[in-house]
Amino acid sequence: MTRNELSKIIKRREEGRAKQDQEILSEVREQLLALLSDYPDDAEINYQTGIVHDNSGLGLEAIPYYERSLKLGLSGPDLERCLMGLGSTYRYWGYYKEAVETLRRGVREFPENRAIQVFLAMALYNSQNYKESVELLITNLMETTSDEKLHYFKRGIMAYNEDLDETAG
Repeated sequence: MTRNELSKIIKRREEGRAKQDQEILSEVREQLLALLSDYPDDAEINYQTGIVHDNSGLGLEAIPYYERSLKLGLSGPDLERCLMGLGSTYRYWGYYKEAVETLRRGVREFPENRAIQVFLAMALYNSQNYKESVELLITNLMETTSDEKLHYFKRGIMAYNEDLDETAG
């Protein structure tokens, strides 16, 4: 297998995802599973196999591939997307503790990735960590919004955000 062949498969997977075409995704899933049988210790192939399962609505089946790719040392942009994909998949299937742990790692390693932060906020909410969830969402909103009214009240909103439970009484 060459990286060029894998790149073509990835491109086809992206096409299937964009079109929500289950036939393409099924074809790609078969190709990746065949590659994986030849290269079981390839982090990228494990990762891509996880993604295609996720893209196919088979998230629960994606988890072991994501986990294995991490154990095999996935790195760079693939690691960033894997942590987000695995964390959000854990959350969707109700594995909130694992979701929070995975997404916290994602935030630590890729602090500029706002999507990971928002998925973390959702997992925190599901874990009944409501305060931290809302704080994270407010921070992301205030750091990215162009809404003039929110900017006008930014100092107050951020001050209250530091202690959402504080009251005058």
